[in-house]
Amino acid sequence: MQYPQSGDTIFVHFTARLDDGTIIEASEDGSPIEAVLGAGTINPAFDEALREMAEGESRVITLPPEKAYGKYNKRLIFRLKRKRLEFKDDPKPGDLVRVGLPDGKKAVVTVEAIDPKYLTVDANHPHAGETIHYTLTLRSFIPGEFEEKR
Repeated sequence: MQYPQSGDTIFVHFTARLDDGTIIEASEDGSPIEAVLGAGTINPAFDEALREMAEGESRVITLPPEKAYGKYNKRLIFRLKRKRLEFKDDPKPGDLVRVGLPDGKKAVVTVEAIDPKYLTVDANHPHAGETIHYTLTLRSFIPGEFEEKR
């Protein structure tokens, strides 16, 4: 039986679930995800598991928050002055919006609350602090000539 190794291009379907079984993301309805093992473009836990899987095999990988979307950080909840923000439509609590940061970068944040002067936002990933269960199915792989990143 052959297993993929560094430099091989893998084609994988995945389903991501929360502890309660809610599906938060899946590739099953579209094309499989394509990646090169060892290139550093996929989660290291996936890279490791895929190296031990045969074509057609499925495996569940459970990632704790620190290996998935990070621990929830209360310091990433902050207020922004509304007059400094430009939106086409007024956001509502729960909306995802793109805002400019003091360093000039942009970030997508979740609107938590709105008052006449301020917008309270949460810059944590929506699934920060949650354990995520990924079902990976290796559809196929193509041997490659890629050298692993060091």
